[in-house]
Amino acid sequence: MGTSVVVVLSERRSLQQLRDALAEQVPAPALLVAIGRGETAFESVDRLNPAIARQHRQRSMARWLIPFGFLAGVTFTQITDLTTFSSLGSWAEPLIGGLLGLGSGWMGSYAAAASVSSEESDRIRSLRNRIEEGCWLLLVETVNGVEMPWTLLQKARPQAVVRLSEG
Repeated sequence: MGTSVVVVLSERRSLQQLRDALAEQVPAPALLVAIGRGETAFESVDRLNPAIARQHRQRSMARWLIPFGFLAGVTFTQITDLTTFSSLGSWAEPLIGGLLGLGSGWMGSYAAAASVSSEESDRIRSLRNRIEEGCWLLLVETVNGVEMPWTLLQKARPQAVVRLSEG
């Protein structure tokens, strides 16, 4: 992913003109999404939806916390010589410890994902406020190695250009 910016415009006509001009660029931006009344809904844009970002963080955290939790549960059971589930057999004791650790890792992935607050979340909140004020947004994302067409963006006289990521 290259550079990602959101251009805030006060008129839909300006939005459409800028989107068309950017689409004609060579190479064209990797992503062009018009957002606002009569265009794509703000909530349906994955890049601007904090709930979807949190979901991606949770899945990423779960990839390593769940197996780590299982191994930690098995190890804990082995080193402490606890016999809480001894009636189930000698092999079930570490297995149940591992499963309890696995569950802890899964719950931990949710807690870790929910506790992360990024600077990008504040930017997205301000963009949501702009939509509520009746503005239109244009999400522009370039591919790696391609410079953002800043002069073309400035010609549209945007209210703001919010940088989401630098490529």
